[in-house]
Parts: sequence; C-alpha cells; structure tokens
Amino acid sequence: MAIPQSFLEELQARTDIVDLVSSYVALDKKGNRYWGLCPFHSEKTPSFSVVPEKQVCYCFGCHKGGGAVNFVMELESVGFVDAVAILAQRAGMEMPDTKDGQDTRKKRERLRILNKEAARYFHGNLSAPQAQNAVAYLNRRGLSKRTITNFGMGYAFDTWDGLIRAMQKKEYTKRELLDAGLAVESKTGTIYDRFRDRVMFPIIDVRGNVIGFGGRVLDDTTPKYLNSPDTLIYNKSKNLFALNLAKRTKADRLILTEGYMDTIALHQAGFDSAVASLGTSLTEDHARLLSHYTQEVVIAYDGDQAGIRAAQRAITILNRTGLQVRVLRMTGAKDPDEFIQKYGKDAFQKLLDASENQMEYRLLQLRNQYSFDEPSDRVAYLQDAAGMIARLPSPVEREIYGGRAAEAAGVERNTMLAEIERQRGKQGWKQKKQMERKALAPAIQAQPKERQLRERDIKSACAEEGIISLVMADPVLFNQIQELDVNDFSSSLWRKVYQEARNQWQETGAVHLTTLAQVLTPEEMSRLTGVLQKPQVLSEAEQAISDYSSLMQRQRIKREVTEDRDILSLRNRKKLEEP
Repeated sequence: MAIPQSFLEELQARTDIVDLVSSYVALDKKGNRYWGLCPFHSEKTPSFSVVPEKQVCYCFGCHKGGGAVNFVMELESVGFVDAVAILAQRAGMEMPDTKDGQDTRKKRERLRILNKEAARYFHGNLSAPQAQNAVAYLNRRGLSKRTITNFGMGYAFDTWDGLIRAMQKKEYTKRELLDAGLAVESKTGTIYDRFRDRVMFPIIDVRGNVIGFGGRVLDDTTPKYLNSPDTLIYNKSKNLFALNLAKRTKADRLILTEGYMDTIALHQAGFDSAVASLGTSLTEDHARLLSHYTQEVVIAYDGDQAGIRAAQRAITILNRTGLQVRVLRMTGAKDPDEFIQKYGKDAFQKLLDASENQMEYRLLQLRNQYSFDEPSDRVAYLQDAAGMIARLPSPVEREIYGGRAAEAAGVERNTMLAEIERQRGKQGWKQKKQMERKALAPAIQAQPKERQLRERDIKSACAEEGIISLVMADPVLFNQIQELDVNDFSSSLWRKVYQEARNQWQETGAVHLTTLAQVLTPEEMSRLTGVLQKPQVLSEAEQAISDYSSLMQRQRIKREVTEDRDILSLRNRKKLEEP
C-alpha cells in the first residue's frame, strides 16, 4: 500500500526545504528566494533557486526541481519511499509499515550492516599469523597503527571462502554476499570471495556507512587494485574515498589524489583534506560532490603522462562546477606518498602553497607540446594558447596570461593580445548564432526535453499550466471550475496533475506536493515545479480561471474538428484505393 496521506502531510510540515537544501548546497538569499549552484549539473553561476513560501526548489539551467522528497530522490539516487525514509529520520519520525519499498529499504540496511561486519572481519585479520606479509607491507609503506585503525584497513586471507564462512556464521546468506559485491559466482554456480590475499580499504560514505571495498595486492600481480562493483548501496561514480574524514577539515581547500595510498599518506602527514576517486576517472558527480564541501580543489595526481592527461580532464570537469582549481607539480617523486616519504610534510606544504592555478598549468602543458624549432610551432602554440585564454571572462586575466604566452613564444605582447581578441570574437560569434537559432524556434524551446512530456497543443497547454499554477497556489479555486472536464486538457501531464490534485482537495481539503511526488515521475515533478515557481497574481485568479477554461474548451473543439476531418479524409482515401 502507499504511504498514508496523513504521514506525508506531517512530514512536509516538519521539513523546511531551505534547511534541507542548505545542508548540501551553499545558499544566498535574494528577495524571497535562495540561490546556489545546482547540485544536479555543473555550472559557475547560481541558477538553482529555493522558494520557502512554496517549499519547492528548481534549477533554471537543467530544469530539475520539486519538493523536499524529489530533491532527496535525485541527490541520493533513491526511490520515493527511500527518500521519504531519509526525510523521516531527519525529522525524527518513524516510517509507517508499507509494502511498497519496504523490502528495498530492509535490503539496503542489511547490506550496510553486512559491509560493516566484513570491514571488522578484514581489520581483525591483521592480528592473525597469516597476515604477516600484509602487516610487513603496511609497515614498508610507513603507515602507523593509528592510521591503519582510523581508516579501518584490513587484510583478506589467501583463501577462497574465508569471508563467506565468517559471514555465514553471522547468518548472512550467499545471495546477500553476492549482492554486496563481496562474493563472486562462477559459471558452475559456486561462489567464492571476491577479495583474496589483499590489503583492504573500506569505502565509507559521508554518513559513516561502509558501502564498499578496495583491495591491493602485496606483490606485482594484476590487477593491482580490485574494487567493489556497483551495488544497491554503492556507486563508484558518486562517492569519494576519505570524504567522510575530509569533510571535517579546517583547511579551505580539498586535495584530490589518484588513489587510496596517496590519500592515506597525506592524512597521516596532517593534510586531512585529501580525497580520492574510487577506481574510476573523475566524474561530473564527483565534482558536484566536492563543491558541497569546498570552493577550491588542488589536483595532486601522479607526475607521469597518464597523470597529466587525467589532471587536464579533471580541470575541465571541476571548472564546469564553478570550483577554483589549482594543480600540484611534483619533481623528484612520482606521487604525493613518495614525495612525503622523501622530503617530508613541510616540503609538501610548500609545494601545496606554490601550486599553480589551472591556467598556468594548462599553458605550461601546452608549451611542452611544441619544440619551437620551426616558426610553425610558435604559430600553432600561440593560436592554441589564444583560444584557451580567450575563454577567460576577465580582461585582466586575459592580459596577464596573454603576456606570459607571448613571452614564452618570443613574440610581442600586443600581437598575442590581438590574436586573443580575434579568437574571442570568433567564439562570441558562434555563441550568438546558437542563441539566434534558439530564438527562431520559441515553440520548440517551450517544449520540455523529455519526448513523453511534449505538448501536442501548445496554446491549450499554456492555459492548462495557468490552471494548474493557480489551483496549486489556492486549491479553493477548484470550486470555480466545476464545469471543466478532464478531457478539456490536451496535455496528459496536466490532466494527471489536475485529477490528482482535485482528488486530494476533495478528500482532505488541501493539496500537498509531497503526495503528488508519490504518483508523478521525477521528470513530471520537475516540469510541474517549473510552472509552480512562476509568480501568480491571485487577486485576479477567478477571471484568469474563466479565461483559461474558455480557451481550453475552444481548443478542444478545434482538435475534435481536425480529428474528424482527418478520419473522413482517411476513409475517402481508402474508398478510392478499393478496386
């Protein structure tokens, strides 16, 4: 059965959407709204708004929005019931027993507890005689007992079913071990431990739950690192190693590394703001997650060619999120772990303080691609550099970095600045043409991106939006539109919203967005929120309702006439085709 209406109403009353969103996004108040960088897509200028009066949030960039439940559903990648459960826990409410989603919630919680038990098992194994090689490895890496304990590190025995047997004694099933990614099933149906003879690193989310593991071999066999697969509670593209610790740092920046050991070594040396991606390249989700906790990221990747390429890619992704990006350039060591072991933490602090901003780093890497032996090399470098610098919004920045590029290539400063402005004009022309193309198709732009939500009668749909906007703001207006038939709606979405909202009004005397979230898809809810965030003039609501209703009914008649004409035309065509 569905979650009771009364529970959802109380949950909505206890949840303040500004408090909820501000726990994930930095918000600034402007007028009657709060604004921040959207947590659902990358942007530099805040386009994500929260309207406390209506208890909704909406992004004018990616057009995602809804109430508190939809915000949690999208951000935590969970379903409606799980989102309600998260909000209920936050509000100190006990979830009612519901069949729908109850099994999934129990399964998630069961997997979290299983992972926690597995982490304890792996950590306890370090005390066993069979773990001598693992302990020796950790000692060689210079890790203290305190660090090993803080990160919950452990060891997976070199057996096929050590973890399986240990967890079965705690009454976990083979199916649960498979679902948690802790076991693997062979083609013959036999299951065995995924991690064997590896140093283990538990992966902990920002709420302190063990959600997965990484395991490193003790020798040179491959793969060097083996990570948990994505599961019901773990997604490697949406979590960062050690963020549960780094989120508490007093530093004003986070350090992004390539792996577990670099991050652990930095924490041990006192740099408690280090995090790492989990066996995958940096993603847009990682960048948005970082933006919740800092405004500046220092990239501390390996100094080899693979690390340089990864840093270049990370710069682009982090920039789109609006983060300030700096890049660490190490010499004499391949990674932060080795650098600290060789030169100490004070030397690393100096390196950190001297880290280059992303433009300096990118210009240097671009310079290294050209030998400058031929004039064509200089021309190619200056054109590439000019294109890069032309994208900078500040004229001061363009002049500074243009001068540096000119000096590197041995040309006049004014020559380089002229090339930058030429390319800036070229880029602006392209953007202008794109905007003109959009402006030439207003009807297309009015349509939502989701094909299933597109309207077949734009004129009627605009009136339908007006009806929905008014009755959601003041449900008493339902009394003014008794004669409006659901068939007057051309849009399946607005017909659905109208029916659900009207039913709520008739049954409870109110309309709640949280209840609508139970029957609308996230895309539908975002579309509805896009309409609700627009201002309404309720003083003229009755006249507006009447005008909207009349227009919808006229458009319905036109549609029916057109459909009848099409049917008649089809019949006549078939008659002519008959022998």
